[in-house]
Amino acid sequence: MNLGMNDECAQACVNAGFDARWVYDSYRRLISMFGDVVEHLPKQDFERALTKAKETNNARYDTELDAEALKLLCGEFKDIYAKHGKVFEQDAMKQLEQSVVAVLESWNTPRAVEYREINRITGLRGTAVNVQQMVFGNINDNSGAGVCFTRNPADGADETYGEYLAQSQGEDVVSGVRTPMGLKAMAEAQPKAAEELESVCDALEDDFKDMLDIEFTIEDGELYILQCRVGKRTGTAGVRIATEMFAEGIISKDEALMKVNAQSLEQVLHPVFLLDAASPDYSSKIVASGLPASPGAAVGRIVFSSKEAKEYKSQGKPCILVREETSADDIGGMYAAEGILTARGGMTSHAAVIARGWGKPCVSGCGAISFKNDREIRFGTSDRTYR
Repeated sequence: MNLGMNDECAQACVNAGFDARWVYDSYRRLISMFGDVVEHLPKQDFERALTKAKETNNARYDTELDAEALKLLCGEFKDIYAKHGKVFEQDAMKQLEQSVVAVLESWNTPRAVEYREINRITGLRGTAVNVQQMVFGNINDNSGAGVCFTRNPADGADETYGEYLAQSQGEDVVSGVRTPMGLKAMAEAQPKAAEELESVCDALEDDFKDMLDIEFTIEDGELYILQCRVGKRTGTAGVRIATEMFAEGIISKDEALMKVNAQSLEQVLHPVFLLDAASPDYSSKIVASGLPASPGAAVGRIVFSSKEAKEYKSQGKPCILVREETSADDIGGMYAAEGILTARGGMTSHAAVIARGWGKPCVSGCGAISFKNDREIRFGTSDRTYR
């Protein structure tokens, strides 16, 4: 993302009259992502530097940092390279070449191998790389990025389902660094783009004949579709989507049957709770609430890392994985846990999408969580500590 940006390009963009805040926001994103994905530098080093910059500038979110703060952050990010004996690559073509190699090599990383084993993906020889022209959802207030599904992946309802984050780039939405707005709120802020998105969803679903997961960017009011793929869904949603697509004449009866696997049917047959939310007996036991990212219920000990979740699983002990936000590195722990709880992120965040695909309960965007340290949490203003 943002490949080609370097010191010379950044200065040239500022000199040409482009918004300096956008320039250095894009540059710092490239430096940190390139460091993580290509140079394999510790991601937490960049996260700590960003957190410190926000604290110094009394900013809650990175969108509140001004151009000067972001320019200084670019320098601090380069210092992280130096600390590890590296130098940020200034040649744009070498940035591209090294990025392509990094993606190809990612096929054999432990987390990629683990993901394929969990999902029983076999017989593939490797991955491919798409190189696309950039569009910038962080260029101004009339821009943003989002993720949507052509049907509801939780219950299968025939409605466009998704989230949008103003003045952001795609990684912000799926990583859960900020909790995004729903598509209805987006339609109020971006009516033209929202109408176009609905039309695109209909066209793509008609072409692919399946429920799709779509990533998009709005650059200064103009909608761009970045990618689409068959969307992950719960078992209940899978049955409903297949049934309704057959009824609508989109797919044949045989195609509908092939879209519902044994795991999906097993999820549908699980018992469900009938709760009276207004009952004092129920409401008095709620310690916090968040977004219903993936339906279900789970019980287990709190764990704070993927490694710990896998250890509990190997010992036959149920656990709940609690994180600020999840990433691809947490795949094994998410699979091992009975349920997932995150402090940040929305209904289309990494945790939400993966959990729905596996039929695991997930509550995301639980803002009441405060992490005292890496072993304890509290909810809201309560003095009670959970560990």
